[in-house]
Amino acid sequence: MHLISKLMIRLTAQKVGRDEFGNQYFETRKARRGQRKRRYVLYKGHVEASKVPPDWHGWLHYTEQQPPPETGYAVHDWQQEHLPNLTGTKYAYRPAGHILKGGRRDKATGDYEAWTP
Repeated sequence: MHLISKLMIRLTAQKVGRDEFGNQYFETRKARRGQRKRRYVLYKGHVEASKVPPDWHGWLHYTEQQPPPETGYAVHDWQQEHLPNLTGTKYAYRPAGHILKGGRRDKATGDYEAWTP
């Protein structure tokens, strides 16, 4: 992020919180006339929107009025840990038959019938 943008956010907004990835969240002190207060995130490291966890995503997009609690929301046993977008990394999802995963797919099961006009 541009240095001037970071400086302006720090001067015109108040810090609301920080997530487990080190991202910092801000909200402007005053709303512009006819608008609501703006909300910002200053990313730690590489700027990537998928690095925002779900708790903070709701607050950033005005789904939640209050920022998430310090301890976070209750986690259900079916929920997985938040991961940023892994596309382009060695951890990206590659389905069976992908060229980087051997390039071999299972044979057709015979239940497919080609369409002919």
